Amino acid sequence: MSNALIVIDVQESFRQLPDWHLVSQPNIVDQVNRLVHAARERKDPVVWVLGTRPGTGTVFDPALGYCRLMDGLQPVEGEPVLTKTAHNAFTTTNLQQFLTARGIRKLTVSGIKTEQCCETTTRIASDLGFDVTFAIDATATTPIGDLGVAEIIERTEYVLDGRFATIRTVDQLT
Repeated sequence: MSNALIVIDVQESFRQLPDWHLVSQPNIVDQVNRLVHAARERKDPVVWVLGTRPGTGTVFDPALGYCRLMDGLQPVEGEPVLTKTAHNAFTTTNLQQFLTARGIRKLTVSGIKTEQCCETTTRIASDLGFDVTFAIDATATTPIGDLGVAEIIERTEYVLDGRFATIRTVDQLT
């Protein structure tokens, strides 16, 4: 058990945003579930992370009820569901302690948004000494200004691959 799957922010909050219909990976739940199934078969831990912004009154404010996993995603007993208030999954959670206590040195990162919380978590994980695989088609993003989703994904692959992570597809990982 030296690898863990990290599922970041695949939560209902994003479906409430006006640009969700432009998402790069409309079947993100299916892609993540493929990784989850494979991880569980290998007896690798699955760690679920939810992004929150308490007190903001936005869809990321837990008081509104959208800070929950998207329908179709279901942790099993023993799989932690961590709540973060930073872009990365380490700074405001006990993720590093959880992984270190179990001797985990390899991570597979998936989730929403490709270039934001997933990429930032990957960079931090690499800096902390983890060997990271970035499951590119088990991440999702939406356009940013004039940048389309294909450009964002291509840029993320370019800046991460060989520097902070190895880029893989779900087919390559399952």
